[in-house]
Amino acid sequence: MGDTLEFNEIYQEVKGSWNDGRLRFSKQNVVYKSSKTGKVDSIPAGELNMAQWRRVCLGHGIKLGTSTGHIYKYDGFRDTDFEKISEFFKANYKLELTEKDMCVKGWNWGTAKFSGPLLSFDVNDSTAFEVPLSNVSQCATGKNEVTLEFHQNDDTEVSLMEVRFYVPPSQADERQDPVEAFAQNVLSKADVIQATGDAVCIFKELQCLTPRGRYDIRIYPTFLHLHGKTFDYKIPYTTVLRLFLLPHKDQRQMFFVISLDPPIKQGQTRYHFLILLFSKEEDINLTLNMSEEDVERRFEGKLSKNMSGSLYEMVSRVMKALVNRKITVPGNFQGHSGAQCITCSYKASSGLLYPLERGFIYVHKPPVHLRFEEISCVNFARGTTTTRSFDFEIETKQGNQYTFSSIEREEYGKLFDFVNAKKLNIKNRGFKEKKGMKGKIDEYSDSDDDQHDAYLERMKAEGKIREEGNDSDESDGGSDESFNPGEEDDDIAEEYDSNASASDSSEEGEESEDESAKKKKPKKVKVVKEKKERKPRKEKKQKDSGGPKRPMSAYMLWLNSSRERIKSENPGISITEISKKAGEMWRQLGKDEKEEWETKAGEAKRQYDKAKKEYKESGGGSTSSSKKESKKSGGKKDDKKRKSAGGDKDRERGGGNDSFKSKEFIETSEESSSDSDHKSKSKRKKQSEDEEEEEAVSTPASSEEDSD
Repeated sequence: MGDTLEFNEIYQEVKGSWNDGRLRFSKQNVVYKSSKTGKVDSIPAGELNMAQWRRVCLGHGIKLGTSTGHIYKYDGFRDTDFEKISEFFKANYKLELTEKDMCVKGWNWGTAKFSGPLLSFDVNDSTAFEVPLSNVSQCATGKNEVTLEFHQNDDTEVSLMEVRFYVPPSQADERQDPVEAFAQNVLSKADVIQATGDAVCIFKELQCLTPRGRYDIRIYPTFLHLHGKTFDYKIPYTTVLRLFLLPHKDQRQMFFVISLDPPIKQGQTRYHFLILLFSKEEDINLTLNMSEEDVERRFEGKLSKNMSGSLYEMVSRVMKALVNRKITVPGNFQGHSGAQCITCSYKASSGLLYPLERGFIYVHKPPVHLRFEEISCVNFARGTTTTRSFDFEIETKQGNQYTFSSIEREEYGKLFDFVNAKKLNIKNRGFKEKKGMKGKIDEYSDSDDDQHDAYLERMKAEGKIREEGNDSDESDGGSDESFNPGEEDDDIAEEYDSNASASDSSEEGEESEDESAKKKKPKKVKVVKEKKERKPRKEKKQKDSGGPKRPMSAYMLWLNSSRERIKSENPGISITEISKKAGEMWRQLGKDEKEEWETKAGEAKRQYDKAKKEYKESGGGSTSSSKKESKKSGGKKDDKKRKSAGGDKDRERGGGNDSFKSKEFIETSEESSSDSDHKSKSKRKKQSEDEEEEEAVSTPASSEEDSD
């Protein structure tokens, strides 16, 4: 067995919603990383003292307990994972993974047990359900009754609002009310925000961008209180994911960003980020409302009772000590102007994009934070309004796309080098070949030239590909030398003044106007040839109604036999929901059950092949093909007849006019006629001119032969 065990698509319950992630067991610790937030939970192996294997709604789950009193639950394991996890725990953690059955009787009378952060409701010593006390937002008591209210989560389709427990009166201990004892056990572990006691410190009239306004921020030991003129917000430190300290582009202001999950709410609006704006010149003298001994014991030297300095430094320092999270600052990236950010627009609002060491963050409306690990690819796109700017597109693995537009062209080289250095996948929409994309990255990875334009190079490369394709397709290249697709690249180069060539002007100086006019004529002739040489469209294959029907797949055979059962188990289900339900049931079938239907599908396929072979041997399918060929040949003959008849009529009309008329005479003589008559007659005149020129050329040759 290896040193680690890793599992994907393992789920953790967070306030009523399932968040997937990756779980890894190693000799040193147990690490779980959430795919949604990127938050990492690490449990040292030495602290594990309990491990249970349980049958849950998402397959099987593991419940881990630590010596510090914390409980961790992870679901989504398979039944076959029990043996290897149990052996790994015995070998590395010296801990036995015990199987624990849940009570499924449905009784509502049992025993409430408080074990750490969990309230367990047991029936006959078997757990019926568990309530994480951290999800409790309020606890109210009544006569022989306790009501628990829960935090709401926007990600859940169905939310549990409250649970009521009936607590019978106890005659054993009359001094303590059992209802009050129950409520005290809940409140000791519940996430109930109560502004009791004095604040550690208060910051007056801080400018807040989201939610907008000026707020007094009161720092309490367990939560943050924003007090404004209209609204108040209480933010527990457990909901803080990350802290950011970002310098403004003007170098005179600082952003302090607090990432929150779950977000704070105001009506239907959700604020996932709290953004504060500070001036660098604003200083403050701060005194904590605690004794020096308490400050030293609580913060371990991170803070002192009396501090002074810039306001943004004091706020970030206090928040870092209380939340116990690192502050993220911009890395080594520097833009064209020397700033650590890029000016751009997102959703019609201008803001700043900060490339960080492990992601991107955009401030401020709306704020966006994207981690590198959740980015599928990035793309550099030309700006739609002007060539002096470009767009930076980011596509996540969940399929969401973020477009940051109106970025100055001078920022392209720095941003491209940063993305390339972080080894992000750069999406090249101009070429589908991976080789071309890799060559593009290698060629421009170290370029800082202001005149560098990747889109001009892309156009040149596409022009070369078109030129190579035309050279391979054309057999009469000698007569069409003047038609060169590469001239399009020269026009583009002249537009951007980066690779302009003087080949066109030199050719015009050396050649006369008559020669240039002769060169232009073959272009028109070539265009006509290309139109004539177009390939006909491929006709769709028509089904043979008399042939055997194609066999069904294993899934379709199973679906036909199970459709009535699905309808009976789910009354009122729609047709689309039947297909969804059937797909889920088919994926959950075991190999043995699927093998039965696959054998039936294979037998049906063999019978179909046999029937098809017999059908072809008996002459089936040939009549339809012969009919198609006859239709095609008949159509071609009709086209030829029409063309020949039209040509004879034109010759008769052209033969009656012996005198030659110039182009100018035709145009002046037909001015009084209508537009339709003018166009038709001019076409006939031109055709007669061409035929007379051919006769004039051929006549001297025939006369010379006669004289010889």
